[in-house]
Parts: sequence; C-alpha cells; structure tokens
Amino acid sequence: MRITRVLGAALLALGLAAGPAAADSSPSPSASGDDRAPTRAGTSFRTATEIEQGQQATASGSTGDYLYWSFPADVGQRPTVKATVKLPGTHGSQTWQLDVYDGLRRRQACQYGAQTRTAGQGVPSVELACVLRTVRGWSEPWANDPLPGTYYVRLTVVDLGASDLGQPVSAEVRADSKDIGGAAAVDGSLGKPLVPGVAVKTEERKDGSKPAVLSSFGSDDGWSSGWWSDRWVWTAIGGVLAALAGIGGYALTRGSGRPSRVPPGA
Repeated sequence: MRITRVLGAALLALGLAAGPAAADSSPSPSASGDDRAPTRAGTSFRTATEIEQGQQATASGSTGDYLYWSFPADVGQRPTVKATVKLPGTHGSQTWQLDVYDGLRRRQACQYGAQTRTAGQGVPSVELACVLRTVRGWSEPWANDPLPGTYYVRLTVVDLGASDLGQPVSAEVRADSKDIGGAAAVDGSLGKPLVPGVAVKTEERKDGSKPAVLSSFGSDDGWSSGWWSDRWVWTAIGGVLAALAGIGGYALTRGSGRPSRVPPGA
C-alpha cells in the first residue's frame, strides 16, 4: 500500500512537470491582420525591412529587383518562411527563388519546402517556402548551424525572358516558428545573439531624416539563449523515477516483517 501511494505521488509530480514542457513545444502564436505589418521591402542586407514572426509583410516591386526582409529567431525555434509573388496578367515563364541568411550572412539550407519555383506563362502567382533547421544555442566556429539572432530573407527572380524584365509584381512574406524546446538543446551558448547590421528607426527627426541605429531585434524582448532548457525538467523527472524505482525494488526484496526466530535446540 505504501509503495502504491509513493508511485501515485510520483506520477502526479510527473504530470505537473511535463505539462509546461509540453506547452512549450506547441507552435508559437501568430498574429493576423496586423496593421503595423510592413508594406515595403529593403533592397539589400543593410536596408532589409524588419518584421516580427507572425506578421505578413507586403511589398511592391519589379521583376529583377532584390527584396529583403529580416526577422528574429531564438534558440529552440524552427523558422518557416513563406512567400507569395503575384505576377502581372501577361508574362512569360519566370523562376523565383527564396533565400534565407543568418546574422553572419551565411546562406542557410532549407530542410524542406519549395525554395525555387517556376511560374509558367500566364500563371497569376507563385508560392515559395523554406523550413530551416532548428536554431541552436551554440556551434563550432567552422559549422554552418543556425544560431540565435537576425535572419534575412531575400526574394528575387532568377530566370525570366528579357521582355518581362521590369514588370510590376507584388509579394507577401511571412515568418513563423515552431518551438522544438529541449529536444534540440546543446551544451553551451553564445555570449550575444547574432544581430548585426544597421536599421532605420520609424521615428523622424525634426529635419525629416530618420536616424540609423543598430538593429532593434532583441532590445526589449530578450533572448532565451543560455543554460536553461526544458530538457532539465525531463532530466529531473528521470532522476526522481530512478530513485523511486530503487526504493520500490528495495522494499520488494527485503520482505515484509521480521524473520521468525528459530527455537533453541532445533
């Protein structure tokens, strides 16, 4: 009976501890219909338009332009970038490509997704997607692992006819993440997230100019990169279960009650 009570209490503690960890693994909430979503794109890494995860940014441009956006990604997140390009009514075959770079401007490979697609003659739009690897808290200097910080999105056409060059197009870009949590945790962390480059504040000076500042990502939100991850919860749970298993095994093997005395002279 005592062992049953102990095991019941352990299972209750396991459920309470696993609850927050399971909640952390759910996809991050996404905002829709945000009036603050950007309506233009940058033309280089330095002028990339900042967007938050869950925002759907839009921009207008011409075929042949390079369109740039940037968004923040933290440890344990698996970013997914999607883009839709709306083409003019009359056009020839066009091939569009979506590239994602990290804060060091290293091109990141896509785990899966249609990163490059060709729109045939007269097709109204083309959709692209790139699912990155899970962002790690630490990596070897020579590795190309995704690290916490700024990520750049570049959208451009890579193949088209000369007659289609310069035609107006519109694009929609959205970045979301799935929280992987402790399953992707590693020992070690960066001193600071990779947030390089220069951004432009939305506030204007009295003379009408906009001040250039370091990228604002992570200035208020903070970064979770560090020693803590939910794998510590599961490690603690494993230790508790191992201790309970040892106690239960000892209780079962020692028997119940004291051993009976052997009568003298037997």
